[in-house]
This record gives sequence, C-alpha cells and structure tokens, in this order.
Amino acid sequence: MKELFEFDKKCGVVVGTDEAGRGPAAGGVFAAAVYFPNVSDALIKDLEKLNDSKKLSKCSRENLYGVIVSNSVYSVVSVDVDEIEKINILNASLKAMKSACENVIQKAGLKDFITIVDGNKLIKNYDYPQQYVVGGDGQSASVAAASVLAKVTRDRYMDELSKEFPQYGWNRNSGYLTPEHLKAIDEYGLSKYHRRSFLQKHFEKQLSLF
Repeated sequence: MKELFEFDKKCGVVVGTDEAGRGPAAGGVFAAAVYFPNVSDALIKDLEKLNDSKKLSKCSRENLYGVIVSNSVYSVVSVDVDEIEKINILNASLKAMKSACENVIQKAGLKDFITIVDGNKLIKNYDYPQQYVVGGDGQSASVAAASVLAKVTRDRYMDELSKEFPQYGWNRNSGYLTPEHLKAIDEYGLSKYHRRSFLQKHFEKQLSLF
C-alpha cells in the first residue's frame, strides 16, 4: 500500500482514473477519477488492501469504497449502451474518464497536477497534463482507488438492471458473456441494455449451425 502512495508522491499531485465495464456485452461503461488531498498514516492503514479492483473480493471492494469516498475528491461517470454503439467502447471509456477527471479537477480547484490514466491510451481532447501507465491500478494508489469506485458503482448498477431482466443473471456475471448469459440470450433474445456489436460473432456462429 505504501508503495502505491509512493508512486503517486513521486509523480506530484495526482488525479488517477480507471474504468470498469469495457469487456461485458451488456450495460454501460463506468469510469472514476480520484484525488487524495491528504494522505495520512491512518488512511494508508485503512486502505492497506487497496489494489487493482479485479484482484479484490466483492466484500473488500465494498469496504474500500467507503474509505475512498470519505477521504478523496472523486467522480464516477458512465456512458450508456447507445453511446457505446455509436462511438465504440474505447472512445466511450475515454469519454467517461475525461468527464470524471474534469469533475475532480473542478471540485478540487487543482492547478499543478498530473492525470495518471490506467492502460495504454491517453484521454482525447484533454487539456491537462496526463500520462498513461499500463497496469496503473496495481502501481498508483489514486488509480487503484478509481478502479474500485468504478467497479463497485458498475456492479451496483448491473444488480439494479438484473431486477428488470433477471433472466440474464447480470447480478452474477456483470454482463460478461458467461455460458449462463449466452444461453439466456439464445432463449430470450436481446434486451435494450445489450451491446449488439459485441454479439455479432455469437450470432454468426449460431447461424453457421443451420
């Protein structure tokens, strides 16, 4: 944990950003941005399990979520399925990151800082200093925190969508194309929350069987 905050300290004032939901075939994509104005020993202790959200249990993510939102300036932004289909998932992810970062910058009144972007792409049309870091959610505390906020918020969102469309099991698979999800698509068809472009190969395979 200390190493994650040391990474940020070496970079200066950091706004970290990450996304959740690039891979699923249903639901929007979410991005979060996080800035820690005060890093104390107590905060480091409270965030001792902080890491890439994919490496954490759901319970750990939920516990960390509360600590992060109580000790940071943060923003979580989503881009819905219709927009994903129009501009593609990469551009939608970067768009969500841009909005989340700009929200944090405005809230915190930041002037001299750098944005650390998880992955290998820079945010498009972004007027502030930025640097991408592959695997940033395992190196930067701010990016790891953004990863947790994005993941927890999106999982909660998919849980709500699952109440409307329980047949797809989104509360269990978060919209990823698990065997359960694919079987439900074949049985019930697509919902308004499905990303149709993500399912072309599946339907092409189905058609090839006839």
